[in-house]
Order: sequence, then structure tokens, then C-alpha cells
Amino acid sequence: MRFSRLYIPTLREVPADARLASHRLLLRGGFIRMVCAGVFSYLPLGVRVLRKIENVVREEMNRAGALEVLLPALNPADLWQQTQRWWTFQPPPLKLKDGAGRDFLLGPTHEEVMTDLAAQDLRSYRQLPFTLYQIQTKFRDELRPRGGLIRAREFVMKDAYSFDADRASLDVSYQAMYDAYVRIFERLRVPVAICEASAGSMGGHDTKEFMLVCDEGEDTLFLCDSCDYTSNAECAHSRRSDATRPATQMAERELVETPNARTVEEVCAQLGVTPDQLVKTLLYVTDGQYVAVLVRGDRELNETKLAGHLAATELRMAGEAEIEEVTGAPLGFTGPVGLPDAVRIVADHDVAAMHDFVVGANQADAHYVAVDVGADFTVNEYADLRSAMAGDPCPQCEGGLLTTKRGIELAHVFKLGQKYAQDLGCVFADEHGHETVATMGCYGVGVSRIMSALVEEYHDENGIIWPAAAAPYHALVLLLDNEPELMAAAEKIVADLAARGLEAVIDDRDERPGVKFKDADLIGCPLRIVVGKRTRSEGTVEIRRRKDQAEHVVPVADAVSAAQELLAGA
Repeated sequence: MRFSRLYIPTLREVPADARLASHRLLLRGGFIRMVCAGVFSYLPLGVRVLRKIENVVREEMNRAGALEVLLPALNPADLWQQTQRWWTFQPPPLKLKDGAGRDFLLGPTHEEVMTDLAAQDLRSYRQLPFTLYQIQTKFRDELRPRGGLIRAREFVMKDAYSFDADRASLDVSYQAMYDAYVRIFERLRVPVAICEASAGSMGGHDTKEFMLVCDEGEDTLFLCDSCDYTSNAECAHSRRSDATRPATQMAERELVETPNARTVEEVCAQLGVTPDQLVKTLLYVTDGQYVAVLVRGDRELNETKLAGHLAATELRMAGEAEIEEVTGAPLGFTGPVGLPDAVRIVADHDVAAMHDFVVGANQADAHYVAVDVGADFTVNEYADLRSAMAGDPCPQCEGGLLTTKRGIELAHVFKLGQKYAQDLGCVFADEHGHETVATMGCYGVGVSRIMSALVEEYHDENGIIWPAAAAPYHALVLLLDNEPELMAAAEKIVADLAARGLEAVIDDRDERPGVKFKDADLIGCPLRIVVGKRTRSEGTVEIRRRKDQAEHVVPVADAVSAAQELLAGA
């Protein structure tokens, strides 16, 4: 294969909004082109990288016993309506109507369609367990697509779904997929942090994310400085405080005026207290019930934790009119004292350690001071509801403190349980003939996102540095003079590499050597083999490994064996 016959439109300049290195370099290297925000075309080099990643994923899925299928991207609305996700999935799916006015969406994920498929054919426990997977384009209506392939509206994903008879069998299927993911990232040389995560719109439990730690990542990770605790910010825990604030001399609750003081900062300024002496009361609506959530004034509520604690299928903050109806006061003055009995009061663990604190008085322009749990109001239950912060004590070990890093999510594994199977009638007869709902797991890998992640991890100021397992070609042979003798030498090297299962392309363009060298570094193939003056005068070629710029001059006859040896470390 010759460079002059390929479509590799490299760029010297890229759009100003391409902030991430991966976005810039994939554009400059001629791997992708943007069609519109969040939608990309894959050029020949990009397709080759995508297929390399897909093949690694496919091999490990097959090795784990999963079976490949291909489901439609166009999903009928009724399947999604049966699971309620037609209305609740986030980010919203791309919805459309056909010519007959029937509703469809472009699949952002495939729990519904895969479960419906299994339900059509599953009859007996003897058919279980099995795992089905696909590698397919997904669609999500991202409001702010960014980072090139990192957060796109159309992307390539591998999604797998396991079907088991019970939880014990699911644990086995889940572990097989988890182990397969570890092998995928080892083979692709992607260093991942495996962390606790939230299931989000998918639902489920025992969720783990495989994250690339990266300064430009869009997710925040919490890691312990003393043990292996790692978690996404959405569900990161910290050890509860056992310290208690000593009671002051003020024995009874007192109502004080706080005109126009609606925020923590404004209340603290008027009363001369610090935020950790104040308790915020946030009113939520969940599944038809009002819930007052209490969090210390210097901490933020974590809605993901709250939803998990409440086992809520719907959770939203109460509107201003609802707040006034329930509390009798406008927004900004809600407090736990005197709330109607029907309001469930849930507090973060930190509140249990507080005394003589400040709360809203459920009256306009007023707060209570010297408030205590028990004496002034009752908490129905305590839970870890606050967002973790750097410096918090680790929940897993004694003495460790949490630190933060940024990361990019590359894969996610869930134990779904029976939700989708129940909703979509995926049942089977057990060994006693009783109808039983299947138990499911879900396992996703962002194939196109891995392409960007590899570039984020492996690049320098000159371009991409592809690991051999994902590189578009193993070697780029630079022909510095188009003499027939040198072309013949280059073609023989390429043919001999191919005989050993290695892919190479000859850069035969009528360009200056400097241009070829720069493009070779930009494109990032693991090896650069130079056929030029030395080849003619000395019978040697120069082989340079892209990742460390190590250069070796070897006889032409030894070029292939030397390249193969150098690739082992690429």
C-alpha cells in the first residue's frame, strides 16, 4: 500500500474549539472530520484504528463466552414506554416519527430491545445462562457535545447483556465480563482506574466504571492517599464525623429576623456564624411524597446518593409554589422545625453531630438559632447524603484522606437485576416448573471513546503515539527518493512485514523529507522505517520507534526482524 493512493488529509491548523489533545490530533492526523457538533466521519485511518479496538473487544467477549448479535438502531417507542425510560432517560434520546405517525427513537443503549429479544425465545432454565453482545452505533441527544469523540451525539459502543436464573449465577456472569474488560484494557495498553459508580439512567447495582485518569477528563474521581479506594464523584463516600459540637449557653431555640437572607452566605453574614453552624433544608418531591433533606451549610447535597437512599423512581426539587404551600414561607427560609407530619425528614450523617445550629424558620425573613435534633424536630433517618470533598477521611481505611483527579469513563458494568426482565416479560420455567423472572447484567465499552482516550494518554508535541494493538499501521516506510532500486527495497520490506502479520504503508509522496517526517510523527505509527541515501550507499535502513524516538540502523536484510523486535515494546 502506498501513501499516495490513500486518503490521509493531514491538517496544519485545527478549529479553535478543539481543546482536547485527542480532538486536535485526530483532526490534524486525518483520522476524523466533524460533520456537525458531536457528529463525526471516520476517515480511512480512523476506521482502521476503530476496527483494531473493536477486534480486541470482540476477541475478549468471545473468549468470555458472550455471543455476538446486531440489533436495530431504530427502536419502537412501546418497548421504552414499558420500562418508563421513554420519558426518563438522560440525556434525552433522539426521537422521531415514521410516515404513519408511530413513535421511534435512535437507540442510546439497548436494554429494552435485547431483553425483548431474549423474552421471545427464553422458555426454560436449561437455556440459562447466556450473554449477548453487539458493537454498534448509539445516539444520544447531548446538549453540549464536546471533546471530539469523548462526548459525542453519535458514537460506537459495545454493549453486552447477561441473562441468568438468579443472583448467584449473575455474579458469575458479571465477574466474567469484569475480567474480560481488564484484559481488553491491558491489551490496548490503556491504564484504567476501576471505581465505584452510579448506575444513572440504566438502573442496577454493583456498578463499576473503568476510567482513564486524565487532566482533561470530564469526570471527577476520588481516590484515597493510603488505600485502593476509588470512586466517581457521583457516589463517593467519606467517613462520617464522630465529633460533636459542644453545646453553647443558649438553652432554647430563638426566632431571629434575617431580612432578605436566603443563601448560606447571607444568613451567616447577618448572624455572625460560620457555614458549618447552619443546616440547609432542601425540599424534594419523590414518588408523590415531600422529603425535607438536611445538609450542613458548608457541604453540598449529592442528589445521586439521595435518590439511591430513597430508592426513588422520580426525584425533583420542589418548586417555589410547592415550597410555600408546604412550609408557609417563600424560597430560602425552609427549615425542619414545624414541618407537617407528612413530610419525611432525611438528614446527612453530619447533622447528627451538630448542636445549637441555625435553620430556616418557615417564615419569611426569619431563621431559628440554637436548634437541636430531638428537642426541636425529629429526623426520620440519617444517611450519607453529602458530596465528598478532597481532604475528607476515607470510608475504607483508617487515616487515609481523599484526593481528587479528573478522568474519562471508558467502560461500565452493572448488575441490572430483574427490572427490565420484569417490565418486558422475560421469564422462564424453573426446575420446578414455576414461572421466574430472568436476572440480568449490563456491560458497556465506549469503542470510539477509547480511540480518543488512547490519544489523550499517548501523544507528545509532535503528534500521536499509537500502541501497536490499536495503530492504523505498524510501520510507515518513508521513501526519501523514488528511484526504482529504493522503491523495490521498500516494497520488499512491506511484503516481508506482511508475511509476519505486520501492516505497513510506503510514503511515496513527492514531498520533502521534512514533511514526511512530520506527518509520520503526527500520524503516530509505532515504527518509522527510512529508505534513502543510506540504503543506496550502505545497504541499511533507519528504524525509529515512535514512543521513545530510539533509532536503529540495520541492514536491509535485517529490517523486518528488527522491526518485529522493536514492536514488542511499542
